[in-house]
Amino acid sequence: MKNFKAVRELKIEDGGIFALYSKNVRDDLISIAYYGLYALQHRGQESAGISLCDAITETSEGIRHKTIKGKGLVSDIFSTEDLKNYIGNILVGHVKYSAEGGSSFRSYQPLRGDSLLGKISIVENGNLKNTEKIIDELYESGSVLQSDTDTEIILKLIGKNAKLGYKQAVLNTIKELEGAFVIALIVEDKLIGVRDPLGKRPLCLGRFEDGMYILASESCAIDSVGAKFIRDIEPGEMIIIDENGIESIKYNETKERSYSSFEYIYFARPDSVIDGLSVYEMRHSCGRYLYEQNPIEADLVIGVPDSGVPAGIGYSEASGIPYATALLKNKYIGRTFILPTQASREMAVRLKLNAMKTLIKDKRIVVVDDSLVRGTTSKILIKILYEAGAKEVHFRSASPVVIRESYFGIDLSTDKELIGNLMTVDQIKDYIGATSLGYLSLESLNKALKGLNCNLDCFK
Repeated sequence: MKNFKAVRELKIEDGGIFALYSKNVRDDLISIAYYGLYALQHRGQESAGISLCDAITETSEGIRHKTIKGKGLVSDIFSTEDLKNYIGNILVGHVKYSAEGGSSFRSYQPLRGDSLLGKISIVENGNLKNTEKIIDELYESGSVLQSDTDTEIILKLIGKNAKLGYKQAVLNTIKELEGAFVIALIVEDKLIGVRDPLGKRPLCLGRFEDGMYILASESCAIDSVGAKFIRDIEPGEMIIIDENGIESIKYNETKERSYSSFEYIYFARPDSVIDGLSVYEMRHSCGRYLYEQNPIEADLVIGVPDSGVPAGIGYSEASGIPYATALLKNKYIGRTFILPTQASREMAVRLKLNAMKTLIKDKRIVVVDDSLVRGTTSKILIKILYEAGAKEVHFRSASPVVIRESYFGIDLSTDKELIGNLMTVDQIKDYIGATSLGYLSLESLNKALKGLNCNLDCFK
């Protein structure tokens, strides 16, 4: 398949993972997963789904998997009947991040397959780099791929290695993968969780008082269902949860780390703690450093909801300039940079954010956002603030200039869509219509990350 790229292009598979393991068959797993996935809804709004299995009750059909998934938000997918009519003891769930142009139903997760190991259900959050090589090998061995997601590649590799037993099949598979990934899967009577060797995507472990275990992309999902956070899954670690408890396998011993800086800057919920660092505290520090870098006189500070709010509060505290919730967010509008046209993006921003004119009129405003990627949303936002009567609008980005999409998960057609590649800071200021423009420095970002070895390749 030398012309692979012309035939089949895989999409970035960012999203959120939530999984449960109980020693006992229960009738509330889907209900718990509903709230857990709801807490992760910020990680993906294109689709949601769960696979539930009963690995305890013996049937003539073996272990059965029930999958419910569809397009839309968590609240759109699961009915009242779903929440109370199915029993099981292991569950994997997923919310999918929107890719430009969308995806087919076949790409919605969980994915299921049959193998020598029996039925397998799998969810993944990540972006593999060596898919062309793996797909060529799968095609040569006779495999047929039906989706545009690299999650299916992982499922096929496990099936290919199934004769080695479940543990070696998964280990052999993940050792072939290059890139960013976390995986949760049901195989036989096990729940298995895997994190990539560099820790590029987050995954953590929690537990209920009754002993049921949780795997989740963020600690906020564990908190939301009333369980206790235990720890982060280590980079290069695979854990197997079954009736005997937890087995941890370090399949890769590298000490190198490359955590995602954009998890802290943008993706994660502010009440999450990832690899020991509070997302809120990190964003709050970015706001304080922004003011220290470039002090300015103004009347009001506004944080762009939601991920810009902690940085806005930090900026306000460092500067002494009052903070106001002068941008109100419509919670029912998804993230806007994935919309296909400029006109639809502008309409979405206006639906999403409304300025409070009584607070803004005749004021010098500092508006703090988590980042500045394409510049289109920022331009519309500044226009909205001027229309509300702002005298000046000083824009501050709580991250450095973005020049590359590498590993931070925004689905762009090309790096040339990144405004940081097209213009100087002064040109960007003029383009978005700001009175002044300031970015967080790489040095300040590193200070806010408190020494974590994060991937910063996407920044200038």
